[in-house]
Amino acid sequence: MRAHAQDCYGVTVDNTAAWAGLLRVHAALVPLLDQELQAAHGLPLTWYDVLLELDAAPEKRLTMTDLGAAAVVSRSRVSRVVDELVRAGLVEREPNPGDKRSAFAKLTPEGWARLAAAAPTYLAGIERHFTGRMTAAEATTVATALGKVLRAHEATVIRPIG
Repeated sequence: MRAHAQDCYGVTVDNTAAWAGLLRVHAALVPLLDQELQAAHGLPLTWYDVLLELDAAPEKRLTMTDLGAAAVVSRSRVSRVVDELVRAGLVEREPNPGDKRSAFAKLTPEGWARLAAAAPTYLAGIERHFTGRMTAAEATTVATALGKVLRAHEATVIRPIG
């Protein structure tokens, strides 16, 4: 009996189990967290993510390029999400004096208030559906391992200036 079974592509199953698990957990939990945020606060998870990144940024603003790199929403979608947030009064576009071709997305006071109101729901959802299903040591191991992968990826990615 082999220690490492291979699938039809010759890939070692042990090497793909973590990846498959990550994808399945993401597919199961993201829609659930999105549904909870929308039901409780009328705030889609994509909006929450963008508001969270803007809140953490200096001056509560980022260029679209930087926001696309920071937010979990895809870079191609970030502009549409910002447009939705602008229409909702949660974000405003601000000219970038250093680069006339770009603009900042800036968190408004209303955006901050909605983010703050939704944060307990978001954090409780993460605890209930994700970290609450593992020990503290397991959560630390997952965070450490994923952080290691992300840092390695970020070290190899060339980002445009802007």
